[in-house]
Amino acid sequence: MNKTSVTFIGGGNMAGSLVGGLIADGWDPDRIRVVDTDPQQRERMAVRYQVHTTPDNLAAVSNADVVVLAVKPQVMEDVARALATAVSGSRPLIISIAAGIRETALRSWLGEHVAIVRAMPNTPALVQSGATALYANAAVSEQQRSLAETILRAVGLVIWIDDESLMDAVTALSGSGPAYFFLFMEALQAAGEELGLPAKTARLLALQTAFGAARMALESADDAGTLRRHVTSPGGTTERAIKSLQESGFERMISQALKAAAERSREIAEEFSDHT
Repeated sequence: MNKTSVTFIGGGNMAGSLVGGLIADGWDPDRIRVVDTDPQQRERMAVRYQVHTTPDNLAAVSNADVVVLAVKPQVMEDVARALATAVSGSRPLIISIAAGIRETALRSWLGEHVAIVRAMPNTPALVQSGATALYANAAVSEQQRSLAETILRAVGLVIWIDDESLMDAVTALSGSGPAYFFLFMEALQAAGEELGLPAKTARLLALQTAFGAARMALESADDAGTLRRHVTSPGGTTERAIKSLQESGFERMISQALKAAAERSREIAEEFSDHT
């Protein structure tokens, strides 16, 4: 695997987390190239990870086995069109981590026969605890699927979806999901302070409780509903709190929130599709 050459177009936080994860997994830094127009970003990546950096996209993709497109969605079309001739000749695997850019748009910019994997990582990937959904087009080989999974698994959980339209649901659930949990933790802390806890105490209790609950759910064979029932004693404090949440329409609000996020994800994808 260390013989595989990977080029990152874009050297921002998500690219940095992937580079760091790959190196931690034993990837040879000499096989990794990072492109960025910002000299400070290039210096940061070179110093921290000892990888090759350059401002030249075309030079960086030459002889690359994998090209990870880690630029902002707003500039993806220009970047992809500029790379089209180079990648159509060398045929690397293209992995896009740009939110809202459909495979059909990428294919129209890069070339019809390019192997493309669309990835939807979330921000906990920055601390190697991400959740990433992957979608591959028909040009992606089994070996390339395995390669894409290896790269994204360096920053957390990876799952495959066969229907690209489900990326909108993925975006709504895991892509935007960290913000929902941050909001809930924020609300827990505020409520604890209202009950008289010092701010620091309320914050630490809220964060550790969220961490512990997530870890229990990940390590248990039971689903979340079963775990909730296990810690909800009849007539106890938890039962009363849960009843209050449910009577306030908690589940309905979560459902509405995800539907709103999925709808916006579809709208954004349509906006970028207009450029194909």
